[in-house]
Amino acid sequence: MAQSYPRAETHTQLQMLSEHAYYANGVVTAPHYLAAIAGLDILRHGGTAVDACISMASTLCVVFPHMCTLGGDAFWLIYAHDTGQMYGINASGRAALAASRDFYQKKGMHHIPPRGYLAINTVPGLVHGLKTAFEFSQKTLGSRCNLALLMQSALTYAHEGFAVSPSLAKWSAKYLEGHAKDPKIYPLETEFAKTFFPEGQSLRHGTRFVQPDLAKSLEILLKEGLESFYQGSLAQAMGDDLHSHGAPLDSKDFKEHTSTFVTPIKVNYRGYTAYNLPPNTQGLASLEILNILQNFDVRSLQEGSAEYYHLLVEATKLAFRDRDHYITDPAWAEIPVDELLAQDYGAKQAASLNLHRATPYPTLDPLGDTVYVAAIDTYGNAVSMLQSIYYDFGAAIVPKGTGIILQNRGCYFSLDPLHVNVLAPGKRTLHTLNPAMLLKDGQPTLVYGSMGGEGQPQTQAQLVTRFVDFAMSPYAALALPRFLFGRSWGAPNNKLFLENRVPQDVVEKLRQYGHELQITEAFSDLMGHAGALVCDPITHLYQGASDPRSDGLAIGF
Repeated sequence: MAQSYPRAETHTQLQMLSEHAYYANGVVTAPHYLAAIAGLDILRHGGTAVDACISMASTLCVVFPHMCTLGGDAFWLIYAHDTGQMYGINASGRAALAASRDFYQKKGMHHIPPRGYLAINTVPGLVHGLKTAFEFSQKTLGSRCNLALLMQSALTYAHEGFAVSPSLAKWSAKYLEGHAKDPKIYPLETEFAKTFFPEGQSLRHGTRFVQPDLAKSLEILLKEGLESFYQGSLAQAMGDDLHSHGAPLDSKDFKEHTSTFVTPIKVNYRGYTAYNLPPNTQGLASLEILNILQNFDVRSLQEGSAEYYHLLVEATKLAFRDRDHYITDPAWAEIPVDELLAQDYGAKQAASLNLHRATPYPTLDPLGDTVYVAAIDTYGNAVSMLQSIYYDFGAAIVPKGTGIILQNRGCYFSLDPLHVNVLAPGKRTLHTLNPAMLLKDGQPTLVYGSMGGEGQPQTQAQLVTRFVDFAMSPYAALALPRFLFGRSWGAPNNKLFLENRVPQDVVEKLRQYGHELQITEAFSDLMGHAGALVCDPITHLYQGASDPRSDGLAIGF
């Protein structure tokens, strides 16, 4: 039985009801309620899980612009019921042909800047991913939905506006506060400021926000086709703006971009098969953690105990060592995925883990911002999907007249020639996005993922252990206190972040183990916005959960 847990004051009634709601025909989850409703509408129209996720993803590009826009990247993990196969789509962008170490070093830079035009050095892959997923839904899953239907909600909210949510208002205010302290890190370039900070003010919760330029861009995509983002008038407008401001990315790079179908990777976990995506994502690390935990009797630990948190944190560190050593664009390096996910390697890692002492770990990068959506449809297809612009508000650049924020994912590249993830023209950077799925006897049982950069593999491990080892509902697995091992903005060292709902005796024991702790507010954004869908293998009924830390909703029919 799931243990009891505190309720967040910000929970909506629908979020709380999701713990007990079951659906027979389909279910979706998204970190914004308007996106979830858009996805549900598509399922009710007979659309596939892929169609629902296209609708949710495009809607989020309008209503959640601080974390995702048309100018970002995406990754898809798809289960096709009729074939019983898993498919992956890598919709991340490659570095511009002009993006090189020399490009930045000639400007006296030792690191790629976090925001501004010089931070824009990779092609946004999201829209091509939507095109690839749409064609897959039509050809492989038999969808009859047209693109106009799938993107109607996005277009409507851009044209007519929507009410600013708590998350957008919070991050808008934080950005403006950051600008006041350090305008180089938090720039307010003219077009970006005009669009998202009218009259120099942050967006306020409950006010209507209209984006006419973005609406025009969406109309172009529907009229000219999604490929026009890369080869049409929209691509030209973005490329010309970037070129005129000295960015390494231009319209030629847009024209060359394509998404890629990839073969998902997997490990066994207590009779389940956990799937994720291969490099350049950190999906390898997420699966390595489970491969290590397989060697411990997690069930014997009390969920939320110091021993439970310590074990997961130390397993994360072991997996991250391999991630940081190996993962980059596989076209540029040999990555021994099979060896790193072998059972005997997981056992070797587990044997090296100190159950009573925290081990040191090199300083991690601060978190990026991401959104997670998932859907299971009437036909039994399932989708786990993540999209992102990396930092909050990405590069903070909006090409004139487009309303589209462009990502700064390319600042994840290193300029160190010996670094595995060193920048090179045409290369994809190491990506934190890694959507996941858990299958039992070949059928999707848990569809899950989370925002949160470094936190994604850690949140996934907490969700899987709570679901598999402690038999919790998806909502309980999300709502319970979470931890994060990492580094926040401006902090010099890694810390183990714990929500203040963790009992004091657990906190003290973790300190005794040697963890440097920082206590956060309850239901902290720092822990990420996760989502989860469950299919009961006996009744074939669905449950869904949206993270109470988000503005989201899980709903079905």
